[in-house]
Amino acid sequence: MKVKTMFPGARIPYGTWGSSYFPAWQTSPLAEVNIGQFAGEAAANIYAKRKTAIKHIDYLVIGSTVPWHWKFWNATVVASCMGRRIPGFQMEQACATGLQAIILAGAQVESGASEAVGVLTFDRTSDSPVGVFPERRGYRRTEVISDVWDNFGFDPATGKAMLNSAGLIARKYNIERKEIDELTAYRYEQYFKTKESGFLDRVTVPLEILNVQGKPLGKIEEDIGVKKISIDALRSMRELDSCVTGGTQTHAADGMATLLVASKQKAKQLSRKPEVEISFIGKAEVRAGASCMPEAPALAVQKLLQQTGLSLKDVSVVKDHNPFAVNDAVFSKVMNYDWRKMNNTGCPLVFGHPQGPTLTRVTIEALEEAVDLGGGYVLVFGCAAGDVGIAAIFKVE
Repeated sequence: MKVKTMFPGARIPYGTWGSSYFPAWQTSPLAEVNIGQFAGEAAANIYAKRKTAIKHIDYLVIGSTVPWHWKFWNATVVASCMGRRIPGFQMEQACATGLQAIILAGAQVESGASEAVGVLTFDRTSDSPVGVFPERRGYRRTEVISDVWDNFGFDPATGKAMLNSAGLIARKYNIERKEIDELTAYRYEQYFKTKESGFLDRVTVPLEILNVQGKPLGKIEEDIGVKKISIDALRSMRELDSCVTGGTQTHAADGMATLLVASKQKAKQLSRKPEVEISFIGKAEVRAGASCMPEAPALAVQKLLQQTGLSLKDVSVVKDHNPFAVNDAVFSKVMNYDWRKMNNTGCPLVFGHPQGPTLTRVTIEALEEAVDLGGGYVLVFGCAAGDVGIAAIFKVE
């Protein structure tokens, strides 16, 4: 069966990518720096390590969700920190930002407007800013919001916290706590096996953190805050909602991740393995019912498979952004797919969730895994802000 590509003229050159590790919020020197500046400087560092000359990049798509100092200047200031004075723009779509930024870069190349687009996603959830909003109709006249804490804890469309959406879906699909604990323990096993194998060394890059004076603050050399956890420890944790405990949900983190999207000809020039071709097959988004976030990614995958004519049997690598273990259990039920077959090289449930770069790192890991397998279709998906699901398929040849 011949499957059409979404962007016939766009490719992701192999190996022109990298991610910082994702230290848990408030645990590393990354909590103390301007994340936009750090992301630009870190991207230049990563491209140098990958022997990719940034002079080839003619446009920049950045993605972040937490306000940062000088965000008004968005991609221009980040590009300057990267050492390349090029145009670009900032986009955000909550947890879908990383994948959506890659798709937007593909569209930029496909349109013929650019030959090589840098995708640079980042977020610092540590010490997130507090905003003050005029509310003339309110009795207090002003409203104050802590960007990360208050948005995680309150969906204005439903009045519920994000974790309540996981509990709601667990009840809807009759998922049992026993399965969620077992699934979570298995995800930790996958992550630590991957770490011990050296696979992460091809994805994540140790990065030095400098203060505004350029003096060293420390190095980020691991996903700080991630520790091995036993099934017994998971079972002993208190439920915060149905099937949701402190151990079966992700944690906020800081970090960045970057990759390139280029024209077919340029991709061969930039690729570390020109014989490897990575193309865009398709993308789908859905909106599920109110406060049904963990269900939305599975519905997006259903829609995408229908659009492309593919089935999960055709897919070599399945990987997702799973802020709750419930997400994977629901996907398994909806798609009749064994959750043990997915997320073989780790997942955000374990390594953390800085929002903007999360799905970028997931995509990089998925593409590396597919290359190891000799190619195939790669399915990447996740959820975003309340009840949105996004999914995309790439092909590695």
